[in-house]
Amino acid sequence: MFRTTFKGTLFPLNKIKKMYKNETKIRVRYGETDQMGVVYHANYASYFEVGRTEWLRQYGITYKSMEDSGIMLPVISLEIKYKNSARYDDLLTVVTSIKKLPKARIEFDYELINENGDLLATGHTALVFIDMKRNRPTRCPDYLMKKLTENTL
Repeated sequence: MFRTTFKGTLFPLNKIKKMYKNETKIRVRYGETDQMGVVYHANYASYFEVGRTEWLRQYGITYKSMEDSGIMLPVISLEIKYKNSARYDDLLTVVTSIKKLPKARIEFDYELINENGDLLATGHTALVFIDMKRNRPTRCPDYLMKKLTENTL
């Protein structure tokens, strides 16, 4: 089964689902924990942001370069499901991926895993591409779509 994507290119659906993944390592810092050494729940959103930032960076794109080109990417929704606790000094892996190519919005899925392979949390964010001059939603920039489609072949 195929799916039409950027500029009419066809990609197998199963290949799209396996692509666009990044793994980023994060060491839990003392200031991210409570008195019992457990990571405060709001820090998981920050870990997901690091994963998202590094996901973009693997395609040679940074938030700064996007903003310099007139595009902002604010989060419009965030969902976190907590499974187990992360603790001080744990080495975590944030697995960041997308399941479909972006249009005016881009949706990321996350898994947070500790050194033992335990799943600590899953998450999902939706972000919207905003044209900074018009302060209105816009389509995914061509330079990002080009990078994504080049990396699926």
